[in-house]
Amino acid sequence: MWHLSLAPLLVLVLGVSLGAAFPHDAPGKGCRLSQYQSIAPEQRQAVDRMRQGFWVTPHKCNTKLFHRKWNAVNLPLSDRALLVAAELNLTTAVLGLPAAPAFAELCREPLHFFRSAREAVLGCVDPSHQPSGRLRHWLHKLHNAMRAESTECLRATTIPLVLQVLDNLRCAALQDKC
Repeated sequence: MWHLSLAPLLVLVLGVSLGAAFPHDAPGKGCRLSQYQSIAPEQRQAVDRMRQGFWVTPHKCNTKLFHRKWNAVNLPLSDRALLVAAELNLTTAVLGLPAAPAFAELCREPLHFFRSAREAVLGCVDPSHQPSGRLRHWLHKLHNAMRAESTECLRATTIPLVLQVLDNLRCAALQDKC
């Protein structure tokens, strides 16, 4: 079941590497991120409640996906949408996994928000864009983690850092004003 949930992320990663081989529409044709330039306080609070409601149990993880020496603002504008799309795919896949009823209820609103944001961001991803070295390395690391790490590890890595995903979404929406 986990592998089915990650299909959109793998398609995105493969699409980036193979995108130049296939015809595509003009980039940004369906790109509408202005609504994410300022994340509503209610949304941020719902995401933070979910993050705080997550009980982290120690897991031996080989990959620390969100521990990077760079952040979205350090990336070229063309890379930001790709970064956020990958982060949102991972986040929605992790939040969509079966969970205890109380935690599943905490995830309901953030999951809906992240899914909507993912759809908006995917309209901004140019499949022919070749990511910079930093992002390409991180996408490769993400791809390997999705195949090798346990679902518990991916949860423990992703959920505590969902506020960073919100910040990166906002940065992608602000573009050069970030």
